[in-house]
Amino acid sequence: MEALKAVALGVIEGLTEFLPVSSTGHMIIANPLLGVDPELPRWRIFLIVSQLGAIAAVILYFWRDLWRQTFQTRVASVRDHLMVKLIVGVFPALVAGYFANDYLEQHLENNPQAVAGALIVGAIAMEIIERRYRRGTDMRIDDVSYRQAFLIGIAQCLAIWPGMSRAACTIMGGLIVGLSPRVAAQFSFYLAIPTMLAASAKRIWDYGDQVRANDLGVVGLGTAVAFLVALGVVASFLPYVQRHRFTPFAIYRVLLGVGVLLYFGTR
Repeated sequence: MEALKAVALGVIEGLTEFLPVSSTGHMIIANPLLGVDPELPRWRIFLIVSQLGAIAAVILYFWRDLWRQTFQTRVASVRDHLMVKLIVGVFPALVAGYFANDYLEQHLENNPQAVAGALIVGAIAMEIIERRYRRGTDMRIDDVSYRQAFLIGIAQCLAIWPGMSRAACTIMGGLIVGLSPRVAAQFSFYLAIPTMLAASAKRIWDYGDQVRANDLGVVGLGTAVAFLVALGVVASFLPYVQRHRFTPFAIYRVLLGVGVLLYFGTR
């Protein structure tokens, strides 16, 4: 049964990590439905470490571009390097996470109603932002400026509220600062790498010594499933955002949020 729960949560993680629907929010909603106790160290670690599987999918899918951007790019100054821009982008989330982590764990981490509220608020914001700021400009990931990276990083801080969605916050932030939908999504993927690595390191540091050897198999299984599912999502999402709006995701968020409020509100 524990293995089946890990597979189910791995599928959820892989499907939702890079879509603007909140992977953490879905995991919080799914935990009580699957009979998962999120207070157990195994599942505390799982919530974050399974995201490493999704991050590995990004690295594998974009490895050529990441290699070029890291080792073969020709820039006038090291300050124009993509990796430096990612550091600039991740810095606000590191600061916000440091100060808000305790409050998050106590009040929001396992609260489906709070997730439902974030899903609905985020959906409304997504629709408004896309209608106002969506542009079809021809640009590349290299064109992202430091100012844009930093402002996207600030937008990412909103994802501290589970259910807002890190992907939604960064993609919508990208649209606001002038990125095309494809570049906003691609920068969101890349920004997830340092963000999730830092979050995973923090969670492992906090709870890693409480995890038993037989827990590692469950965590590893779910992480592997998340990797495989996320690989398919990454491959299909970028072509989608070039031709279609985010409205279906906004509608889904509202329906899910209302459903969660009705279900958990009556229990």
